[in-house]
Amino acid sequence: MLSDAITRYQQRVNQHLASLLDKLVSTDASLKAAMQHGVLLGGKRIRPFLVYAVGDMLGVPLHKLDNCAAAIECIHAYSLIHDDLPAMDDDALRRGQPTVHVAFDEATAILAGDGLQSLAFDILTSPSEFSAEQQLAMVRSLAQAAGYSGMCGGQALDMAATDKQISLAELTQLHRLKTGALIQCAVELAVIAAAGDAITQKKLRQYADAIGLAFQVQDDILDVTSSTEELGKPQGSDTKSNKSTYPRLLGLEGAKATAEQLLQDALSALDDLPYNSQLIAEFARYIIERRV
Repeated sequence: MLSDAITRYQQRVNQHLASLLDKLVSTDASLKAAMQHGVLLGGKRIRPFLVYAVGDMLGVPLHKLDNCAAAIECIHAYSLIHDDLPAMDDDALRRGQPTVHVAFDEATAILAGDGLQSLAFDILTSPSEFSAEQQLAMVRSLAQAAGYSGMCGGQALDMAATDKQISLAELTQLHRLKTGALIQCAVELAVIAAAGDAITQKKLRQYADAIGLAFQVQDDILDVTSSTEELGKPQGSDTKSNKSTYPRLLGLEGAKATAEQLLQDALSALDDLPYNSQLIAEFARYIIERRV
């Protein structure tokens, strides 16, 4: 059952992250606490879920996936810490709690994000059962997804588009980079761990591309339709920041129709895969039905 799997994988990656952070030699207690605040304060753990669910589907033992799941969540957490800063989105609330720069200070928040980014690659390159070639491929995949050609590039496009009218194609490209790149990377890490063949990799990349966009479309919808209490962050923040969103460009019903089409694209990509893909198919549906 999907809800049970989500809970199980959330608990697994949370425990692994907590253990990894506990083992850090404390050079500055405040910085370590800020890193813990940023990465252990809850969250849906979408990306670790995909690492575990796809890896398990492909026959990889879960313990071999722990570092991949933790590494990608460190990158995601660092991006949120920096996104919340006054120079970026200037948000004071994340997951119902004060953002890192509010709970600590701006300098500590910047360093906490930097520390989590570095920790991600430290985790991926630690001794493991994977070959050196697999570890190198994992590092390259995560670096590309997190950097100029992925998440950071998408964030730059997002900032440049603020207070401007952009096209649907431009918005889609922005979110393929800002949100979709890490979601696709989660699937790629699992495929690399399984030494998956080219056809499997292609189909799962198509699946990940579709759900990555669907996730952002639904986020934009929830920013309009949900409350601050439900979201755990300020409702309507995209509208107040004058950002381009799918509801703004397509209308609310048009955005919902787009999310539904992306769901169908994701499900189609799973056709003919010689694996039991029921769990990740249910997860694709969850992406556009979630309320938070």
